[in-house]
Amino acid sequence: MNAYRSLFLRELRIAVRVGGGALMGVLFFLIVVTTIPFAVGPDLNLLSRLGPAVLWIGALLSTLLGLDRLFEADREDGALDLIVGSGRMLELVVIVKVLAHWTATGLPLVIAAPLFSLFLAMPPATIGTTVLTLLVGTPALTFLGAIGAALTVSLRRGGLLVPILILPFAIPVLIFGVAASTSVLLDPAGFFTPFLLLAAVSLMAGVVGPIAAAAALRGGLD
Repeated sequence: MNAYRSLFLRELRIAVRVGGGALMGVLFFLIVVTTIPFAVGPDLNLLSRLGPAVLWIGALLSTLLGLDRLFEADREDGALDLIVGSGRMLELVVIVKVLAHWTATGLPLVIAAPLFSLFLAMPPATIGTTVLTLLVGTPALTFLGAIGAALTVSLRRGGLLVPILILPFAIPVLIFGVAASTSVLLDPAGFFTPFLLLAAVSLMAGVVGPIAAAAALRGGLD
C-alpha cells in the first residue's frame, strides 16, 4: 500500500505541475461558462434552464483536455516499462493514476461549479443537484479517458485521438448527468432514476476502465 500511496502522491504532483493541468481545466471551464451568456443573451430564465447542460458540457470538455498526459510522460521516460515489468497488478496502478488525475483535474471542476453557476442564474436547488451529479459523473469520464489514453500512448501525437475515441462513450454520462440536474425543476421525484443510472455508469467505468486500459498498455508495449 505504501507503494501505491507514493504513486498517488507522485501522480498528483505531476498532474498539478506539468502544464498546469488543474488550473488549465478550471480556466477552460470558466471560458465555456462565461461565453454562453454572451451567445444566448440576457434572458435569465433561458440561462437558468440551460445552466446544467452548460456546466456539464464545460466539465466534459475540460476533462478531455488533459487526458493525453495520463500515461504519456511515463512512456517517454521509460517509467511505464518499469511499472509493467515490476510484477505489480497493472490494473491497480491504472486506478491509482486515474484517481490522482481526477483529484487534480476533475475535483477542482466540481468545486468551481457552484461559483460558475452564478453566471448562469441557476436556482440553488439546481446548483446542488448539478454539483452532486458532477461529483458522481466526472470520475466516469476520467476512467473512460484512461482507456483512450492507453490506446494511444504508443502513437506519436496520439493525444489528438483521445477525445475522438472517448466522446461517444461519454455521451451517456452527459445525458444522465443533465437529466438528473434539470429534473429538480420539473419533477423532483424524477431525480433518482437518472442519478442512479449515472452512478451505475460511473461504477461500470470504474470496473471496466482499469481492465481495458491495462490490457491496452500491455498490448502497446509488446
